[in-house]
Amino acid sequence: MLVTHATNRDGRDWVAGDIHGQYDTLFESLEQAGFDSKHDRLFQVGDLIDRGRDSFKCLSLAFEPWFFGVLGNHEQLALDAFRTGGSAWELWMLNGGKWVYSENPNEVEAVLEEAVKHLPLAREINAGRYRIGMVHAEPPQDWLWLKDAVDVYRDTLTWGRRRYKTQDNRLVSGINAVVVGHTIVKEPIWLGNVLYLDTGAFAKEGYLTLVPLDEIIAMTPSDFSARP
Repeated sequence: MLVTHATNRDGRDWVAGDIHGQYDTLFESLEQAGFDSKHDRLFQVGDLIDRGRDSFKCLSLAFEPWFFGVLGNHEQLALDAFRTGGSAWELWMLNGGKWVYSENPNEVEAVLEEAVKHLPLAREINAGRYRIGMVHAEPPQDWLWLKDAVDVYRDTLTWGRRRYKTQDNRLVSGINAVVVGHTIVKEPIWLGNVLYLDTGAFAKEGYLTLVPLDEIIAMTPSDFSARP
């Protein structure tokens, strides 16, 4: 699913990188930024859970009226683990899912199934004359391909790293810019008009990136263009 958001005329929009269970870190960052939950919106690039001790609390963010996330590969890992068990469960455990044993697994499963209903594969944020896309890992080369066939690109959207590995600086067409997470970087970087925001919030030397949407627009490469 691709969800489109109208321009926020009452407050400010923010975008956060992968959270990975760092609940307190997120709220400390929001407080420092002066985030106003009554008027502002927080867009987040996925991976609420795993590797951090407060993963279950972070999963509940999906239900907040001011929070707008997308499905990350770690939410998908957890879904697959609960739905199929076996090797899928083992894979989740190897990728940071052991926190589930500190909670009631049945309750986690129930909350997860509801939470992912609020986590589409892609979001499109209108900001005046600009349109900013958001997916977890990697967008297709043309944003408009997601309009009618977003599920076709599920693996790319949640797991893709081709653009980063090849340092592909081509612009994604059909959109002004796209914000992603998934691939850990030392600091936010641009590849073409794709901005990577996962700065390893769970890691000892990492941190959580929180950026105002208007600053992202100001940083966007000047030669971008979006087809109407």
